[in-house]
Amino acid sequence: MKDGAGSQIPVLYEDNHILVVEKPVNMPTQEDDSRDPDLLNALKADLKVRHNKPGNVYLGLVHRLDRPVGGVMVFAKTSKAASRLSDAVRTRQLDKTYVAVVHGQPAQPQGTLRHWLWKDTRTNTVSVVKPGQQDAKEAVLDYKLLGSQGGFSLIQIKLHTGRPHQIRVQLATIGCPLYGDQRYGSAVNKPGQQLALWATALAFEHPTLKEPMRFRSLPPVERPWIAFMIPSL
Repeated sequence: MKDGAGSQIPVLYEDNHILVVEKPVNMPTQEDDSRDPDLLNALKADLKVRHNKPGNVYLGLVHRLDRPVGGVMVFAKTSKAASRLSDAVRTRQLDKTYVAVVHGQPAQPQGTLRHWLWKDTRTNTVSVVKPGQQDAKEAVLDYKLLGSQGGFSLIQIKLHTGRPHQIRVQLATIGCPLYGDQRYGSAVNKPGQQLALWATALAFEHPTLKEPMRFRSLPPVERPWIAFMIPSL
């Protein structure tokens, strides 16, 4: 399909209850203050046309990706699916895998990062704080080093929590800011570089069929991804 801005939004899977797509980079997941075309409304408009639906189209947003991030996402086409997928997110049964290109190399080839994050809603920035600080939330992820080259590393990430900017902040905190991250790695990145973070795999139980579902999406073949062999996760 095409959104209002004319960019492709690949549909990876669709049935009566769920819609799985590949989110384009630099497109908001839902409408924000920028008023730029957003993924949720673009998909609703497409469903309305493709299925010749009168009135408003229901499409439930159960998880999000940051605006600069591309990759696989699932939406709910029914309220029953939305409820069950939201429960899966809450109970950490929605398995999300990412890859990122970062500056430097982690001290250990794999491990678990656990931080407490606090979001400043005024500036839309997240920082690591001491455990127990008011309004702070625990953030946990597993990482694995997949390769290093030319001062950069390819990292696989599995999220256990879904905090805002979590991957970007936690990796920057261990000295490995993401390639292109102007917010949490401005000292080593140049303006105009694209953030190198991609949602490569999504696994969950189908909300009605109760069958295991797994979907994959690979980053574009361009810098900095092209320097690495991206595994089929």
